Amino acid sequence: MAVDVYLNFNGNCREAVEYYAQVFETEKPQIMTFGDSPPNPEFVLPEEAKNLVMHTRLTIAGSNVMFSDVFPGMPFNPGNNISLAIISKNIDEIKSFFNKLKDGGTVGMELQETFWSKCYGQVTDKFGIIWQFNYDSGEMGI
Repeated sequence: MAVDVYLNFNGNCREAVEYYAQVFETEKPQIMTFGDSPPNPEFVLPEEAKNLVMHTRLTIAGSNVMFSDVFPGMPFNPGNNISLAIISKNIDEIKSFFNKLKDGGTVGMELQETFWSKCYGQVTDKFGIIWQFNYDSGEMGI
């Protein structure tokens, strides 16, 4: 299990992550855009979202740093655009941590299966810290 930093950007994530890759001399980032996600007939993806970065990561000085653009229409607050990501191979551990942090906090996304994870959720704790939880099955290479 690891705690990783997750940085959000307001439409310029690709530029930022490519810049950081050069600065820290890392591998070229693999970028997943919102347009790369499987189509959902119940939700039509807005055209302006298709090329925005949904997820990418770099290994900087031995630590995973993950990046994404905020989805169009979602709030973006410079300075508050950092979250901590718990990635674990233990679903029970994820559920326990999530349920403890949601007490007094605000759930952004209940724990649920997504196309990238059997168990993902997001909660802002009572101190205003955003936590993401992601089950690592080893399949997606997150």
